[in-house]
Amino acid sequence: MDAERIVVIKYGGAAMQGEGLKLGVIQDVSRLAASGAGVVLVHGGGPELTALQERLGIETRFVDGLRYTDEGTVDAALMALCGKVNKDLVRLLENEGQKAAGLSGIDGGVLRCVRQADPDLGFVGRIESVDTGLLRVLLNAGYVPVVSTVGLGADGLAYNVNADTAAGRIAAALAADLYITMSDVPGVLRDAGDQATLIREIRAFEVEQLIGAGYISGGMIPKARGVADALFRGARAALIIDGRVPHALAACLRDRESIGTVFVKPDEEG
Repeated sequence: MDAERIVVIKYGGAAMQGEGLKLGVIQDVSRLAASGAGVVLVHGGGPELTALQERLGIETRFVDGLRYTDEGTVDAALMALCGKVNKDLVRLLENEGQKAAGLSGIDGGVLRCVRQADPDLGFVGRIESVDTGLLRVLLNAGYVPVVSTVGLGADGLAYNVNADTAAGRIAAALAADLYITMSDVPGVLRDAGDQATLIREIRAFEVEQLIGAGYISGGMIPKARGVADALFRGARAALIIDGRVPHALAACLRDRESIGTVFVKPDEEG
């Protein structure tokens, strides 16, 4: 049976680290899926990957704040992201009575990519195409696809892909009714040190202007760009919410304007 609407959620940060917050997200996802929505959960897992690299004796390197991925790091990503993190989330969803299926961007060719050239981050992929066939099969069968963002390269190799970018592209390819990014801040702030400066609404075309002005910086840049890109490419609505708030997902689903930053679709801009 076809889902009534599609919601893509990018899940990471603090909401994945605290067990109470994690359980709240899993419960919210399960209830949303039980209501008839088709839910795709796209996850990160940077801290888990770093911890595994340390245990394996693989150096963790960053270039301009972005993880450099050598051959050893790719292997660690397959183990940590596609393995432990992914299967833990599937397990928790199944424990809530919600059917779930764990996969990576390699499975079914969901994420096809080429090696990112600028900056050179090793085996980090730039997405060329998204194939939603497998995702739609799972959604129509009542499963929540849980996706780790390792993609299939044009050279046949595995590539690490930025989770915010990947989630946005998946949301766009599915023409998602709603794309939600969970962050570690209330949303986009005019002053990063003052949570009272939350920007409630941003028009998609303003994202690059806000980056240039310094209002969007650091880890918020790929999140905001991923959201804007999703809207430009076909997602219908999008927002960034604070994943540190218990049941933030349920709150924003009840009232999108009550929490976080809402991004306005290009054809809605005046």
